[in-house]
Amino acid sequence: MNILIFSVFLFSIFLSILAIWSTASLMHTLNITDKPDDEHKLHDTNTPFVGGVGVLAALCFAFILLINLHSEHFQKCIVLLICAIIIWSTGFLDDAIKLGYKLRFAIQALVALIMILWGGVVVNELGGLFFGFPLQLGTIGIIFTLIATIGGINALNMLDGVDGLSGSIALVSLLLIGVTTYIAQDQHNLILICALAGGVVGFLYFNLRHPYQRYARVFLGDNGSMLLGVMFAWLLVDIAQNPIPSITPVTAIWLFSIPLLDMFSVMVRRMCAGRSPFTPDRKHLHHLLMKSGFRISEIVFTITLLHGLLGIIGLAGMYSGVPEFAMLLGFLLILTGYFYLTYHPENFISLLRNFDILLNTRLRFAPVSNSKILIGSYSTQEAEALARAISDELGPKMNYWIRLFRKSSEPDHSGNCYAITLNIWLDKKDDFSKEMLRQYIVSLQRRLIEQRSIHLYRFSSRETDFDPVIHSKGSAFGESKVKSRRKLGPQALSFEILR
Repeated sequence: MNILIFSVFLFSIFLSILAIWSTASLMHTLNITDKPDDEHKLHDTNTPFVGGVGVLAALCFAFILLINLHSEHFQKCIVLLICAIIIWSTGFLDDAIKLGYKLRFAIQALVALIMILWGGVVVNELGGLFFGFPLQLGTIGIIFTLIATIGGINALNMLDGVDGLSGSIALVSLLLIGVTTYIAQDQHNLILICALAGGVVGFLYFNLRHPYQRYARVFLGDNGSMLLGVMFAWLLVDIAQNPIPSITPVTAIWLFSIPLLDMFSVMVRRMCAGRSPFTPDRKHLHHLLMKSGFRISEIVFTITLLHGLLGIIGLAGMYSGVPEFAMLLGFLLILTGYFYLTYHPENFISLLRNFDILLNTRLRFAPVSNSKILIGSYSTQEAEALARAISDELGPKMNYWIRLFRKSSEPDHSGNCYAITLNIWLDKKDDFSKEMLRQYIVSLQRRLIEQRSIHLYRFSSRETDFDPVIHSKGSAFGESKVKSRRKLGPQALSFEILR
């Protein structure tokens, strides 16, 4: 069994990479790509949204195996395949021509009903939430499953806003779910999970940023996020409602925690502001981290780590016999705290900025820069104090980054030496003239000198993401590929901080 599972995982990775690589070129040729044509998007280059192709290819491979190895699940496999094709096609059309949200919801509801009525995957009971007594849903279970499935589909879709984030979250959830099915010896679901995990890894090969890949070459797209959302809804309901369940129903929400927390908080916050809960904005958790100065890699690491910890807490509670009511109450307390922090983000952003400074200095997340343009050279304590002084002076409401760079070792220095840069984002919708920018910069420089004895030295050009200087073209809210280099735009003011 172990050899089979490992082989399924490896072959699914290969199949996903091959499918994405072949279709990405075709999408570029046909000009069917995600184009940076509105203020909500963070990227500045046409990018194919074919991540779901790799996941679908791995899923089809799993279906072939399951039909041959577990013929008793033939009907379920066919129903799941139908659901996968419908939701993937809907997502692809939405990526290409932008379907209305009402039509998307109608199709998602149709897929959920197919899953419930034909596949028999439905929430019949919620476990011992009523002080240890089983809470049976009966026919209400159909409505509950319908709502839960639509919610799951859109939760992962709403989280898909930063390179590598949704894929990393999905992979962690699949690994944790895989642990439960392995322990329960649920082989047919374990094969499905390993194939999906391989498909996600293949996608992350193209989407995850790292020193050798400075930007995502493909996006997951609605086709991929909606497909994974359906798969999570199916798997979590199926393994929780089996005659011999792998998890309790309440554990399912812990294994899918961050997407659910973020979706609930964002939608309630929009309704409290008198807007439609489906209106896109820049108030998701990854946007708050970005506003706090986190780099893309730091955002993915932080949110994925938090998601994994919450999932592990859920599994630890289940396996140690913590009452299900207590586990639900614990999750609701976390949800309440999460909503409060994101509903009043000012203090939260200040804490995050200080946390980001510590990530860069104490955990050495700060990238190494050999740039001769950087003048400053500060010890760890000096760099932290200077960064906090800037953070306190500018406050939580202004959009800015504080960047720390480790300077290469110099003969007359021991330990780590840091240079510090400040990047201020101006609103993408605002049209600032050169004179307005000049006046703003002079005013800011004068204020910092008088109140903090801090000098700002403005940069004029930037070579890569890891250099502290800024180009004169592109978008302030993203980075564009121009002659194989990534560029920030004129609406992002970039300075070195000196004292």
